[in-house]
Amino acid sequence: MDGAVLHAIFDLAAWLSAGTAGWWLTRVAGVSFPKQSTEWPYIAALLFGAGLGAYLSGTLNLWLSGMTGLARSVEGALAGGIVAVELYKWRRGIALRTGARFALPLAIGIAVGRIGCYAAGLGDFTYGTPTALPWGHDFGDGLPRHPVQLYESLAMAAFAAVYIVAVFRRIETVIANGFYLALLVYGLQRFVWEFLKPYGPVIGPFTLFHLLSLAIAVYAAAMLATAPHAKVMHERAAA
Repeated sequence: MDGAVLHAIFDLAAWLSAGTAGWWLTRVAGVSFPKQSTEWPYIAALLFGAGLGAYLSGTLNLWLSGMTGLARSVEGALAGGIVAVELYKWRRGIALRTGARFALPLAIGIAVGRIGCYAAGLGDFTYGTPTALPWGHDFGDGLPRHPVQLYESLAMAAFAAVYIVAVFRRIETVIANGFYLALLVYGLQRFVWEFLKPYGPVIGPFTLFHLLSLAIAVYAAAMLATAPHAKVMHERAAA
């Protein structure tokens, strides 16, 4: 099957799995979250920022790497969505933290979606640098390369597993701050994997996505350091 078709299938699977994760959290696990995160203006700001960030960062990284065309980036979408939502909340005077419901959907969506990037081959430009390690994968150019997409997928799947255990155990600190924990894990692991990608540098050895990863991790760490002690309210759905 064509790599682009496989990528599209896994993109759809990522959205469906993320949606299922959100449904499970509220309808099965009985966790409730601030309602502001389901209001249409909030969702519109999130989608606009994510779309703009995805194409701006993906395309800029392509150009910095000596290539032309348009590209999308999951990390760019994440960064753009964060900026747009924070600006929306500032404009509306919303001080309440609203990202908690997205922790598990984010982790699972990335874990599934990155498999599609792996299946897409060279055309996706998300492959790693050449390696002699036994699990190196030939994406079509005859060179065994780091399957960095799978590294990222496994890292976020591991976070999702830990988060689900926390939900079952009703560990309120993890549930309330899950989104920022997910962002911190994402930013740190992505920063590491960027050293294994053939992207054009921006500052020294650091690529655009190194800088974005660092910015996301710093943002998450700051939000965790200033997190209120209020609990996320939850209740089991009535039978």
